[in-house]
Order: sequence, then structure tokens, then C-alpha cells
Amino acid sequence: MTTTTPSPSATSIATAARTIGLTKIFGTTDSGVTALDAVDVGIEVGRFTAIMGPSGSGKSTLMHCLAGLETPTSGQVLLGDTDLTRLSDKALTLLRRERIGFIFQSFNLLPMLTARQNVELPLTLAGRSVDRERMDRIVTVLGIQDRLGHRPSELSGGQQQRVAVARALVTGPDVLFADEPTGALDSRSSTQMLSFLRSSVREFGQTIVMVTHDPRAASYADRVLLLADGRLAGELHDPTEDSVLAAMKGLGE
Repeated sequence: MTTTTPSPSATSIATAARTIGLTKIFGTTDSGVTALDAVDVGIEVGRFTAIMGPSGSGKSTLMHCLAGLETPTSGQVLLGDTDLTRLSDKALTLLRRERIGFIFQSFNLLPMLTARQNVELPLTLAGRSVDRERMDRIVTVLGIQDRLGHRPSELSGGQQQRVAVARALVTGPDVLFADEPTGALDSRSSTQMLSFLRSSVREFGQTIVMVTHDPRAASYADRVLLLADGRLAGELHDPTEDSVLAAMKGLGE
């Protein structure tokens, strides 16, 4: 039996994104695999939410649907008031570029560009001007203001990591998604990454959703959503590493 608390009603919180009856089946509906089974969940504005669950629980699929990277089999996914399930592929591409940020395990920095150019790249592609005040705040919080003229090959792994975070934040996305962002990092770099993410919530009011298998990483979040067998199994508020471990044990992890 888990030690989680029940999910609050989606109407009781301000949400940046939410799902309604979200179902995702891979393969045919008769013989396919149900990754998500009628999931209702709200992502709180200006909060750091972690998604956890045993392998095969549907946590990555939930994030991909929220981010518009996967098409639901049924149900709705809303970013603010925008129903992603009603958008064309072109409209989804524009929405992801303009309203969603991503951080992946690999930093995906372009080697021929300077750190500054890498950070500003999403704005360049979107034809948007750089908000210099926001840019200055981000690079100051991340401590890379004196490294912006350097190319990735001239930066340490930790500095490259910070550039990737700055790039995700500079557009002011409605939601920033982080997919196992500490999975390829050593302990020190992992701690730095998680601290940067938490600081971006505190400093910029950023909404963050992180998929992780690491209870320590999840303890940096304000809230942990727990999935099991494609369904929401509970949640934790103000989690600690111990409370996450206990909850995961209750799910059979």
C-alpha cells in the first residue's frame, strides 16, 4: 500500500497544462499496449513537478503527450486553453517552438556556435528578438555570463549543461519539460542541474515537468506524480528522498 496522497481536483489549482481522460495505446486497440489509461492530471503553474513510476508505468508517454510529441489515442491535452489534440502537425510544431522548452540527457549544443548563439537559437529560429533583461538574469543565475563567447568544445560538461538550461529558459516557455535530465551526469553535475531547475522556478516562476527514476532528483520538486500501469496512483507534496522511496516501494518498484 502506498503512502501517497490523493490527487486534488484539477479545478482547485491553477494549471499550465492538463489532461482529461488521456489514453494512449501503442499498436491496435485490440492487441496494442495501453501506456496511459484515462489519465486526468493538472500541472500547476510556477511549480516543479516530477513524474515517477516503475518501468512501463507510462511516465515518459505522459510527458510526451503533454509536450505535444505524442498523439493521444483518446482524451484531451491542454496547454493553457489550447487543446493540443485539435491542432495540425504544423500548428503543433509552432506551439512547441514558441511555448514549450525541452532539456534532454544530451545537451544537443551546436558545436559551431558560441554559447550565446546556442542560448539564443530558439529565438533566432522563431524570428523573435532577445529580451536582454531576461537573458541577463538567466545567465547570471546559471553563472555562465563570462562564458558566452566560448564554443561548446571550450566549455566543461557542467558549463555545457548550464547553456542547455539557459537555452530552454530564454524563450519564457509556458512549460519546461526535462526528460531524465540527470541520467548521464555524475553526482556533482546532477546536483547542479537540479539546483538550476529549482532556481528557475523560484527566480522566474517557471513551470517545470521532469520525468525521473531517481528519488533524490524527485526530492527537488514541489510535487511528485506517481504512475502505475498507465494510471495516476497518487502524488506527494514537498517530497523528500525518503518519502519518494517509500511511495515507490508501495508501487512495487
